[in-house]
Amino acid sequence: MWRFRYFYVGLLTILWGCSDDASEPNKPSHEYLISATPTQEYSIETFQFLGNLLGIDEFTDLVQYDVQAYKIVYATTYQGEKIEASGIVYVPNGLTVAAPLLSLHHGTTLDKGDAPSVTGDFSGFEFFGSAGYITIVPDFIGYGESSSIFHPFYDEQHSASAVIDMIKATKEFLTEEDILFNEKLFLAGYSEGGFVTLAAAKSVEADPIPDLNIVAVAAGAGGYDLENLLDDIMAPEEYVYPSYFAFLIMAYNETNDWGQPLTEFFNEPYAAALATYMNGEYSGEFINGKLTNDLSELLTEDFYEALKDPETESTFVQALRENSVHGWDTRLPIRLYHGQQDEIIPFENSVMTLQNFEDSGSENVSLTIFPVGDHVQSLTPTLVDVILWFEELK
Repeated sequence: MWRFRYFYVGLLTILWGCSDDASEPNKPSHEYLISATPTQEYSIETFQFLGNLLGIDEFTDLVQYDVQAYKIVYATTYQGEKIEASGIVYVPNGLTVAAPLLSLHHGTTLDKGDAPSVTGDFSGFEFFGSAGYITIVPDFIGYGESSSIFHPFYDEQHSASAVIDMIKATKEFLTEEDILFNEKLFLAGYSEGGFVTLAAAKSVEADPIPDLNIVAVAAGAGGYDLENLLDDIMAPEEYVYPSYFAFLIMAYNETNDWGQPLTEFFNEPYAAALATYMNGEYSGEFINGKLTNDLSELLTEDFYEALKDPETESTFVQALRENSVHGWDTRLPIRLYHGQQDEIIPFENSVMTLQNFEDSGSENVSLTIFPVGDHVQSLTPTLVDVILWFEELK
């Protein structure tokens, strides 16, 4: 599920040397691309300074390019209808050789102001652009240009299409601007972004994007087997981050058009609190303070007992099963990452997902476990391993 505002938490509050470009957005007539507007520009010196400040030599050593960011608005679908979505693309300046594409997928945010194309904060994604990757960062449906929609959280179809359609729009933009890129495509994400990464990889493997080939896939700390994740959350009766669990329930209610009142799922005063604060203006931490960690108090008795029953076939559990992305027969090189002390997504979910891949006949999937890492602590070692692995294949 769940937690991570961006791929690198330590940089979220840093604003650095950015200059706005007031030029008009491009408006080519394409199937996916609607507009591309230059936003911030970042210098090599900025990346070197921040890399040294953070002590991540692996990033500092890869800095090669200034980076220009563009806000991309593109066409995708939600519930079968055409909508406009958005994200950011980081382009290395001065490319003389064709660059690979890297689609990076952020973790859960309840505050819509944290979306990549909305926030002005330095996220860390920019480093990949400086390393020579054309870096694509979708907002996801429900953020940015599509912020009027309740985010389809942990929904396989909408997660995949938001990524794939932005990749296609980016291809159209790069072609329009004569920016050099090659056929290599990398996918990576952490937390919810890990789930999104596997959903996109599975979809692209089944229906390839023309002229692009997935080289490698890296997914960290995602809740891939959602039914198993529910069991792990319900077992101790208390959950450390109840706002994310509530977000999932509310998202499924909205995305699937169940139309149930919140009091069908949540006891008062929590149903009223969620109706007030789960509106995209507040953080998960803030909303946690309005809820309880005791799930037997948070959830109505009927809903709680149904979720505790291992034989339940409730509508919610069926939806979790249908949206799980927990292993298939793949030829793609996939690396999973997880901290063994993860308090938000139990690492057993990745263990089970690896087993599912292997049982399906996959031979190129591995799992790296960080024995003492929780959800946040495991991010940095995941990043380091991912960038070094991608560089070997780049």
